[in-house]
Amino acid sequence: MVRALPLLLSTLLLPGLALASPAAPPPIDSGDTAWMLTATALVLFMVIPGLALFYGGMVRSKNILSVLMQCFAITGVISVAWVVFGYSLAFDTTGMEAGTVNLASFVGGLENAFLRNLTKESVVGAFPESVFITFQMTFAIITPALIVGAFAERMRFSAMLVFMLLWFALVYAPIAHMVWAGDGGLMWDWGVLDFAGGTVVHINAGVAGLVAALVLGKRQGYPVTPMPPHNLAYTLVGAAMLWVGWFGFNAGSAVAADETAGMAMLVTQVATAAAALGWMTVEWITHGKPSALGIASGVVAGLVAITPAAGTAGPVGAIAIGFISGVACFFCATSLKRRLGYDDSLDVFGVHAMGGIVGALLTGIFAAPALGGFGTVTDIPAQVWVQAKGVGFTIAYTTVVTYVLLKLVGLVIRLRVDEDQEAEGLDLALHNERGYNL
Repeated sequence: MVRALPLLLSTLLLPGLALASPAAPPPIDSGDTAWMLTATALVLFMVIPGLALFYGGMVRSKNILSVLMQCFAITGVISVAWVVFGYSLAFDTTGMEAGTVNLASFVGGLENAFLRNLTKESVVGAFPESVFITFQMTFAIITPALIVGAFAERMRFSAMLVFMLLWFALVYAPIAHMVWAGDGGLMWDWGVLDFAGGTVVHINAGVAGLVAALVLGKRQGYPVTPMPPHNLAYTLVGAAMLWVGWFGFNAGSAVAADETAGMAMLVTQVATAAAALGWMTVEWITHGKPSALGIASGVVAGLVAITPAAGTAGPVGAIAIGFISGVACFFCATSLKRRLGYDDSLDVFGVHAMGGIVGALLTGIFAAPALGGFGTVTDIPAQVWVQAKGVGFTIAYTTVVTYVLLKLVGLVIRLRVDEDQEAEGLDLALHNERGYNL
């Protein structure tokens, strides 16, 4: 998010800043407003139907409805939770002070719970705050929805809902606050560059997905029993929707219809293309044939990797980020996964965590004007170290809290379906419906 945004937010969310005589609200820019409305719709489009179809095509046919149901239910739960407390926890700036580490450095308060300070006239930048709230809501929705792919085909629906709500409150909102809330936020003060969510969304979700996959255990028969995707056409359609929707994700994070949004759109396109070609090429060399699933996965890897760099990288840097991420994610989702033996069903860790890590670290390099970037980085090694600190902190925090939450939920609700339900498929066992007439 742009660096000026937290200052604008603080005037809206902090109590006691009103002038003696009410000032006229800043003027609304219709162009910025129209673009942010469009970007918000595009990010929601990434989840339903984009991510739902992308994941749904990769599971076995007996589980497609369960995956789609999880994506839709998460969209509902997080939308309401965002209004009740999520927006306030992520963006309330009460008590924050640059260079001071306190509780407000890690998470916001509840000054704006239930959006009680929001009015129709509230403005962020040059567009209504209501639009900004909805735009950020879509980020809050897609992040836990990404985790679904790691434990697909084996988690109870009720346990998933409780876990996701707690994870959103105790992991997503604090990380978003630390990175994006402005001066006084822990990682903001470190100088971590994360334009649209490399740490907040992708490393966060990818690491949580791996922890969930390990806690729940492997699917029955994995890895001996073949578990191929049942409908790769759905997966490619979903990947295409993600590609298109990601322009709202990245270019929308400029929070204005300006030159930053334009460059973010360009670098998103070329990085994604380079990653798709990188994954396809290395798979072709390694396995003898390029696959449709591979190029779709490469597309997502590139989209993930350019996300933190979309506001600072130039076109050539974006191509490098994309190609490197495509190759790195291929080996993580294939060789590393086989070697370590974990069952990350749909490669959430291999694509999102690894792509996010690669993108976050390379942001520190390609934000430098000397390498064609548009950031203010002059000391590349120092900025890479800052990026690495942000990556390391996110991994550690997310790992610990996710593990604890899963164990606590498991004490109250059984996390995993039983063997008969898993064999029957979650569509029938949990929802009494079929995705297909078999």
